[in-house]
Amino acid sequence: MKKKLIDLFEYTYHFNKEMIIVITENIEKIDTKTISLLNHTLNAQQIWNSRILGENSFEVWQVNPLENLNEINQQNFNKSIEIIEKFDFDQKVQYENSKGAKFENTVFEILFQAINHSTYHRGQINSLLKQNEINPVLTDYIFYKR
Repeated sequence: MKKKLIDLFEYTYHFNKEMIIVITENIEKIDTKTISLLNHTLNAQQIWNSRILGENSFEVWQVNPLENLNEINQQNFNKSIEIIEKFDFDQKVQYENSKGAKFENTVFEILFQAINHSTYHRGQINSLLKQNEINPVLTDYIFYKR
């Protein structure tokens, strides 16, 4: 299971990186919604990691400097791998969401949420790229594995 989760986080890291490249290279055509979604995608992974690790987290919709996004993506990847290596996947984690509501989920559920959430938002970003006449990034997992 660890190897499979690591593979999925490598996939997530890779395509987040590709999105950052495309957006950076086409910044003059990029709208604020695209920037917001890219930041939200990275912020959410950081937030989920911090909930498991008991660390401080970003705000859900904070906009980070464009030049920091690769570093955030790398730190997110490193933290996710640290969690996979050190935590029991069935361990329960209690946390509060951004509105202060309390929840409890397993480490595995949280990790899967982080992967799934980023995939969902990369799809949204690709739609926005197309609307701005920018070629979307082919982010399907199967393309990654080929």
